[in-house]
Amino acid sequence: MGVDESSGVRRRAIMDSVSTQLDELKQVVTSRIDAIADTLCDVSRRIHANPETAFGEHAAAEVLTGSATALGLSTVVGAYGLDTAFAVEFGAGPTTVALMSEYDALPELGHACGHNVIAAIGLGAALGLSMVGDRLPGVVRYLGTPAEEAGCGKELLARAGAFDGVDAAMMVHAASWDLKAVHSICLSQLDVTFHGVASHSGLTPEHGRNALDAAVLAHQAVGMLSKHLARGERVNGVITQGGETPSVIPAKASARYFLRAETAAALEALKTRVQGCVVGGAVAAGCTADVEWSQADYLNMRINTPLADAYESNAVTLGRSFTPYEAFPPAVTDAGNVSHRVPVLHSTIACAPGTVMIHEPDFVFWALSPEADRAVTDGAKALAMTALDFLCDSDLRARTKRAFTLSALAIADH
Repeated sequence: MGVDESSGVRRRAIMDSVSTQLDELKQVVTSRIDAIADTLCDVSRRIHANPETAFGEHAAAEVLTGSATALGLSTVVGAYGLDTAFAVEFGAGPTTVALMSEYDALPELGHACGHNVIAAIGLGAALGLSMVGDRLPGVVRYLGTPAEEAGCGKELLARAGAFDGVDAAMMVHAASWDLKAVHSICLSQLDVTFHGVASHSGLTPEHGRNALDAAVLAHQAVGMLSKHLARGERVNGVITQGGETPSVIPAKASARYFLRAETAAALEALKTRVQGCVVGGAVAAGCTADVEWSQADYLNMRINTPLADAYESNAVTLGRSFTPYEAFPPAVTDAGNVSHRVPVLHSTIACAPGTVMIHEPDFVFWALSPEADRAVTDGAKALAMTALDFLCDSDLRARTKRAFTLSALAIADH
């Protein structure tokens, strides 16, 4: 036997051994998730029953951390400077995977985005992986990530070091389709307060400076700007305050705008143009404007195809059927911010029919349905198996790293 042939035989033997070990680990992990399926579904239902909005998810965090502790994972609450965030880390090795749970709800709509399902999926994957014990070939960092719907919580966590030393971050989002990846764009929020001078509108109008006029002029300017935006750019806004009575010229008015763009650079340029509109409206009305931008912008998703393919392959073994993600309009998620720092898996799992969209009132029902329970267990299994693939397969890690590097170069070229 030649040297090359002998080396090939050894490589195949090593690969076969790794594959066998990986299959065994996946069996242990998925069996564990099956054993705690009722608990995971109960966690999903309890969070669904008590919807809490961004940065106020105290009960949801308590449900998740309490369940984790009861099943062997002691978590740190208030992690990375956010009261409703939590973290736990286990395992040993040179590679670290972060698993993410979201659990905030929408104002008035409740869990119309299915974050209760997302939360239970992340918990289940972490608990399943913790059963592997010393055989886990790396570190798992399980993170509770608040304020996805508003506040860009993952960006705040990232700034505080939540993803330092992480080689890949992963989560699965509830949806109406099984998608291996999600295309998302950038978003920024602008709050403007216009200040004028109050006076009696009938007796002394010449003494007044109408803050509502400033808001209306600014809004019209933004509307005119919207006709000349590049493809993929959007500005949407509402006047949130405009005075109390027609007999008094309003001294104060306010408005809120969402700005969307495909890249961070395009978003920054758009922010400059919109700020010019609102300040110009204030000047034209003889008023002033206080401009407040969100503390963190949502960034576009850098899709990592090797991770997405690995997730799809694992989910297919559970009976899931996938739809091409390219056919869907872009979303907005703070997981995109994480994807600019480390490779990210952000897949979706169906728990509602395709006629029902997230953020619609009907999705609240489906987030509590038997289909949602199945999504919890399937999602936890597929997520955990993909984490194992990444930890065990050096080729997958190399391809993931290369895809991440290439996506960074593509953004720089753009």
